[in-house]
Amino acid sequence: MSLFSKPKYSTVTVKKKDIPLGLWKKCPKSGEIVYIKELEENQYVVPKSGFHFPISSTDRIRHLVDADSFVEHDKTLRAVDALEFVDSAPYADRLAKYRRESGIDDAVVCGMARIHRIPVSLAVMDFRFAGGSMGSVVGEKITRAIERAREKETPCIVFSASGGARMQEGILSLMQMAKTSAALARLSAARLPFISVLTNPTTGGVTASFAVLGDVILAEPGALVGFAGPRVVRETTQQTLPEGFQSAEFLLKHGLVDQIVSRLDMRDRIADILQALFVRKARGTVASA
Repeated sequence: MSLFSKPKYSTVTVKKKDIPLGLWKKCPKSGEIVYIKELEENQYVVPKSGFHFPISSTDRIRHLVDADSFVEHDKTLRAVDALEFVDSAPYADRLAKYRRESGIDDAVVCGMARIHRIPVSLAVMDFRFAGGSMGSVVGEKITRAIERAREKETPCIVFSASGGARMQEGILSLMQMAKTSAALARLSAARLPFISVLTNPTTGGVTASFAVLGDVILAEPGALVGFAGPRVVRETTQQTLPEGFQSAEFLLKHGLVDQIVSRLDMRDRIADILQALFVRKARGTVASA
């Protein structure tokens, strides 16, 4: 009978090898699992699907401008809690947390740089800091970047990534819409180009001011661009909204966006536009700058 009896095996528990966290990311578009190092080398663009993950202002500037050409301005400007605003947490505590987690002092980094040897005044918003919201410091720094372009007679480029106005600063935040727009009017009067680049997301007061005032408006693929959310727009207009009506692709089709440009091609595309709008006009100015 032992021939038909089941052999006894010792039970061995095999533990699944732990996979270190933070080494892989899942593409929301294709479901593909991508090695984080590969993403970093590809500017956080998924190689196969082309999906654009958010990117920090530091990384964006590094990939965009000529090596060692960026000189930051207005770094010491810091927001203050003028209204002593408190919701679920004091605004002052929130600011300290944002600075600690993002490593920057507010939601935009500004400075002078060169792109293919063309001097530019650059402002790059960073969604990591308070959702890229525009408070008094963000508005002031972008205004200074625009004024710096006018003073130095260079183009101005702004990369937007924002959830809109910063509610904790109330009317002080809303005033930045008029201030930045007025600065752009002076830049336009000086016949100097302004290139606005819309990234995901660009919404609220940023969309309603400087982001859509570019002489050329570029957008990254799949970027969400709009003023209010779909529900608010639907309730306000009392209309059924088309699918994807706040996507960069929809806005390109309807004329708000001039071109959709992959992050991988952005540096060269901006240089081409500057060659057409600025260098030919300036003639010998760039070479001697």
